[in-house]
Amino acid sequence: MVIYQKRSKRKPSSGRYISSEKKKLANTGSLPTFTKVGNTKVKFKREYGGSFKRSLLSASQINVLNTKTKKIQKTEVLTVVDSPANRNFIRRNIITKGSILETKLGKVKVTSRPGQEGMLNGVLIS
Repeated sequence: MVIYQKRSKRKPSSGRYISSEKKKLANTGSLPTFTKVGNTKVKFKREYGGSFKRSLLSASQINVLNTKTKKIQKTEVLTVVDSPANRNFIRRNIITKGSILETKLGKVKVTSRPGQEGMLNGVLIS
């Protein structure tokens, strides 16, 4: 079943809206991409207008900004420590924006949206 992101055909009073246009590709959505810790896999999705969106399915490395030295390093992801989106994501090792990861450099907070941007960026916490 297609995920369709447009106004419902029903009013709050259960009456019907009469739509003046057909369904369009621009109004379709997609299921959430649960980015996991593992070998790096990227999925490309064709967007409206012919451009492509990268969706990160799994990741093993993260670009980390050290705020004290102002340097960016690439390091290996070990596990998910905390997730503000869902506490079950910790057990399943699913990475979302705001998740705290354990890396070889220390704990890192994810600042990118891996399912939307196709990469992992983060800021070193400790």
